[in-house]
Amino acid sequence: MQPLIKKTVIAIIVLGTAAAAAGWYFNPRTQGTMAYRTTQVTRGNLLVAISATGTVEPEEVIDVGAQVAGQILSFGRDADGRTVDYGSKVTEGTVLAKIDESLYAEESAQAAAQVQGARANLQRAEADLQQLNARLHQAERDWQRAEKLGPSEALAEASYDAYQAAYQTAVANVAIGKAAILQARAGLTQALAVLRRAQRNLGYCTITSPVSGVIIDRRVNIGQTVVASLNAPSLFLIAKDLTRMQVWVAVNEADIGKIQQGQPVTFTVDAFPGETFQGQVAKIRLNASMTQNVVTYTVEIATDNRSERLLPYLSANVQFELNRRSDVLLVPTAALRWRPSSAQGAPQFQETVAANVAQNVSSDGPRPNHSKTGRVRDDTAKRGVLWIQDGEQLRPLEVRLGLTDGSMTEVAGDHLAEGLKIVTGQQSRAAASSDTTNPFAPKLPRRGSGGSKRASGS
Repeated sequence: MQPLIKKTVIAIIVLGTAAAAAGWYFNPRTQGTMAYRTTQVTRGNLLVAISATGTVEPEEVIDVGAQVAGQILSFGRDADGRTVDYGSKVTEGTVLAKIDESLYAEESAQAAAQVQGARANLQRAEADLQQLNARLHQAERDWQRAEKLGPSEALAEASYDAYQAAYQTAVANVAIGKAAILQARAGLTQALAVLRRAQRNLGYCTITSPVSGVIIDRRVNIGQTVVASLNAPSLFLIAKDLTRMQVWVAVNEADIGKIQQGQPVTFTVDAFPGETFQGQVAKIRLNASMTQNVVTYTVEIATDNRSERLLPYLSANVQFELNRRSDVLLVPTAALRWRPSSAQGAPQFQETVAANVAQNVSSDGPRPNHSKTGRVRDDTAKRGVLWIQDGEQLRPLEVRLGLTDGSMTEVAGDHLAEGLKIVTGQQSRAAASSDTTNPFAPKLPRRGSGGSKRASGS
């Protein structure tokens, strides 16, 4: 029983509300107090897009750091002969800055001296080996003669043993001499490595540009001490080519499926109001980020900046083009959502008006898709109704709906033409008069149906 009672109550409320609205409008005292807000059917282009915000970034940025610690003594000169600074144009190999090299110069000199000592040790070891070879040759000949004579009356047994021991000792000494040479050569190699390292550190005291480009950030000053530990301190940020820029855009996960590589994009920046820049999707990064339970993906947009008007790190308002209609008839979406009361329709359209009033009371009716990212829906193959003023009453005009961006909707149909006046809402004649005579006069509260309230709030 309860569902039946509930349905009965709802039906009574709907019919009562419709009857009250119709009675109010049929009242002669109110008929002349209301006026309609109208607009015209226009012809133009409609862009269906996803809106997002991003940042203009250089396409390729080189972070120039310091590999040694020390105090910044001076800056170099750019291509125009001026001291290197923000916006300086530099070429590959241009000196950007110099670090105090006194300590590294001393280390390099000390390493060079060690190399000289290692070379001297090698030469001495080679000379010692020659001397030991000569002693070996002499001991070998003495031993050969002793072997021919052997222990006898001509050669005592002790002398025989002495010649044999001297020969064996000379052979061992030659082997030691050869090992000393190897050791001296290893010492020289080590000293050369230390020298090269010292010279490299000395060279690191002069910071040069690895590429040709424009300095977009200078992060040190003269007199500042840089400390190179686990991470190289950043000194300069160089944009390799400012004629090619990117826009990095955070796109919501609900919209990322509509983004494709090569998709056309338009964007604006606050630095140049009223100007639209073109670009296209170059890359969709897969490393998503989550902020307050919202997942976003970074999309890279490539754009031509040969004029070099776009500056790094400008904020950009981006629109990813999903669909476009050119030279079509357009009406405000509010006009499709507004519905008149029963008393406002021409007699031959009373049934259509009554059906619209009932629908207006029992439901909110169709709504545009207003999402933060600008998502829109394709209402192709759907139908809607526009209302045209016919004296003091209205008549419906059925139309086919196309694409919508939330504020404007593409329409088509018979008897629909550019410039046709359609109703978007209603207001009191006093309010309409005040709107036209004095735009600064206070607005009177609007009296109308729920449909007109939704239209005005669109």
